[in-house]
Amino acid sequence: MTNRGASDLTSKIDQSSTTALSPRDRFPMEPEIDRVLVAKLKRRGGPKLTPPSLEEAVEACTTLIAAHVERPFEISNPRWFHGGASKLQMAFELAWQDAKSDEPPKTLVLRMDPPASIVETSRLREFEMLGVMYDVVPVPRCHWVDPDGTYLQLPGMIYEFVPGVSKPTQHQATQVTGVGTRFGPELRTKLGHDFVDKMARVHTFDICSTNVPGFEPVSAGSNASIIRQVNWWRRVWEEDRLEDFPLVNVAAQWLTENAPKLDHVSVVHGDFRTGNFLFDESTGLITALLDWELSVIGDRHQDLSWATAPWAGHLAEDGKTFLVGGMLPRDEFFDRYEQASGLTVDPKRLKYFDIFNSYMAVVHMLGTAPRIAADAATHQDVVVGWLSMIGHPIAEQLRRSIEESL
Repeated sequence: MTNRGASDLTSKIDQSSTTALSPRDRFPMEPEIDRVLVAKLKRRGGPKLTPPSLEEAVEACTTLIAAHVERPFEISNPRWFHGGASKLQMAFELAWQDAKSDEPPKTLVLRMDPPASIVETSRLREFEMLGVMYDVVPVPRCHWVDPDGTYLQLPGMIYEFVPGVSKPTQHQATQVTGVGTRFGPELRTKLGHDFVDKMARVHTFDICSTNVPGFEPVSAGSNASIIRQVNWWRRVWEEDRLEDFPLVNVAAQWLTENAPKLDHVSVVHGDFRTGNFLFDESTGLITALLDWELSVIGDRHQDLSWATAPWAGHLAEDGKTFLVGGMLPRDEFFDRYEQASGLTVDPKRLKYFDIFNSYMAVVHMLGTAPRIAADAATHQDVVVGWLSMIGHPIAEQLRRSIEESL
C-alpha cells in the first residue's frame, strides 16, 4: 500500500468502530444470521470441539433421522467427501427395513458444520433455499435439517447425492477446485451456456412470492439487503480478527455510503462459480448447483461479479481472450445472460459488487481463516492456511478499487 493511499483511506475510517458498543449492537443484520454468529461465539467460549470421527458422524445421522421418521432403517458404507474449506460432508447409503418396503438403498449426504468454519452460515437458510430452488434449477433434494445441532452436535442437514463431476477427469488441475479450471474447447462452450442459463433462472425466480422464514423480506427500491450484508461481514471481522487492518473498516464505510437500491429482487447464490456445480461430461450439462450457504435475497450483480472474477477463469489458447470460469468470453457471457434473463447488466453495479466481494473475501481470509487455523479448529488446515496467504493480494485489489472510486 502506498503512503498516500494509506493516508487518504485511513482518514475515512468510520469512527464508530472505536465505540464501546459490541459488534452485535453496531451492525444489525437478519435474525437468523445473528443467531448463527451468537452460537459461534458460544462454541468458541466453551469446551474445545473436534471434528467427529466417521463412526460418530454415522451415529449422529442415525439420531437425526430417527427423530423424524418412525420406519426402521440402516445406514451403510459411510465415507467422507474431501475438498472444500467450509463444511464436513459424508456420503452414506440409507436402506429402509420395512417388511413392505421394496425401495432400493438411497445415497445421501450429510453436510455438517465443523467446530469452526471459514464462513459461519445457517444450515436452516441453506436448507430452505435448496427447497425453494428444487423445481427451478438442478439442486440436491433435501430431507432433514438440524439447524442448531440438537441431534448432530453441530448444525447440519441431509440431502440426496447427485452424480456428476466438478472438473473434467481428463484435465485434472492441481489448483483448488474452481480456481483456473480448464474444461477444454469441446466442453466449455456447452457447459458455459448451461451455466449462464441456470444463473438467469435463479435470478428471475419470483422469490418475493415465496415463503422463506429464514430470510428477511426484500423489496425493489431499497438498499437494506446489501447494507445488512455489509454489516454481517463487518461484525464477523470484529469478532474474528486477530489483528487490526483499517482497510476493512474503510471498505465497509464506502460500501454503506454507496449501496445501490435494488432495481430487481433476485435470489443470489453468493458463490456462483466454477467448482460449485456438478456436470455430466458426456452431455456438458449441469447436474447440480451446490453450496448455497451464502445465498441471500438481493442484487443479481453480486453473483455476476463473483462468477466473472479474474481468479475464477483463465485465458483461452490465443493468450488474449479471458474465459469466465474457464468457459465463455466475458462479452458473450454477459450477452447471453441478458438474453436469457431479460435483465440488464449494469457496469456501475458490477463495480460496486467487485468491491463488496473483495471486502467479503478479505474478511474471510485475513480475519476468520487465521483465527481458526491458530485455534486448530478446522478439518482443512492446509486449505485455510492457503486462503490466509492469498488474502493480501485481494486486499491490495480492494484498496485500488476504492481509491479509483473516490
